[in-house]
Amino acid sequence: MSLSIPQNKQNGIGEVLWVRITLIILGMLFLGAVIGLPLAAVFTEALRKGVDAYMASIVEPDALAAIRLTLLVAAIAVPLNIVFGIAASWAITKFEFTGKRLLITLIDLPFSVSPVISGLIYALMFGAQSLLGSWLLEHDIQILFAVPALVIATVFVTFPFVARELIPLMEEQGTEEEEAAILLGASGWQTFISVTLPNIRWGLLYGVLLCNARAMGEFGAVSVVSGHIKGETNTIPLQVEILYNEYNFVAAFSVASILTLLALVTLMLKRMVEKYGAKTKKITT
Repeated sequence: MSLSIPQNKQNGIGEVLWVRITLIILGMLFLGAVIGLPLAAVFTEALRKGVDAYMASIVEPDALAAIRLTLLVAAIAVPLNIVFGIAASWAITKFEFTGKRLLITLIDLPFSVSPVISGLIYALMFGAQSLLGSWLLEHDIQILFAVPALVIATVFVTFPFVARELIPLMEEQGTEEEEAAILLGASGWQTFISVTLPNIRWGLLYGVLLCNARAMGEFGAVSVVSGHIKGETNTIPLQVEILYNEYNFVAAFSVASILTLLALVTLMLKRMVEKYGAKTKKITT
């Protein structure tokens, strides 16, 4: 006896053709309106006065300082989040301990707290009127309105990205391979390097890309703790805001295009990671 499958059931969830076409068109129109048009507007406005004006806006000293500071903050915050994300994911998925659910909740905290609020919290903590701020002032240590505050605020708003990518992946993989490696005499570090890390490498890289993109584009938290000092504490988003408020629209969109290009490169890398990771998983299975 042979079973025949209706044509409209052979494409996954069984929707009819006109429904699929309508959903695809709606999705494409929505993405075009919400993402495509703004992206086009950024580059159109940036190049409105020609390539020379665009390049002049990019190489302007304050713009270069903002680009360097953005890359510096991301270069410090992302590795810190990698270490924290791996450690937290390892602890949550490999061990049972009191406070485990609290740790998971705290990891999700930046998703529910406004970045501006987190920036205000750090401003209160390190401000001159707080106990910690007074102590820092007495010892000539500056955190607020300087690079350390930018790094701390960026670490806070980005630390869920690596951990949240690794936790479900490590839960799915279980602990059998690590237990086998330890029974065979491997140390904890050898087990991590030879067993755990190869299994999570694509998820880790994916989380790092997301974390890096968020770190470079963060505005709210760093805006509160930066002090908006030109050439010193302005990252790219803050520099764009200043230029826009000064009605220097070409320069504002030119600097914004750098951030947009970095985001597009991140998305391309993310897509390559997903594709290569899926291909590798298919070969190994």
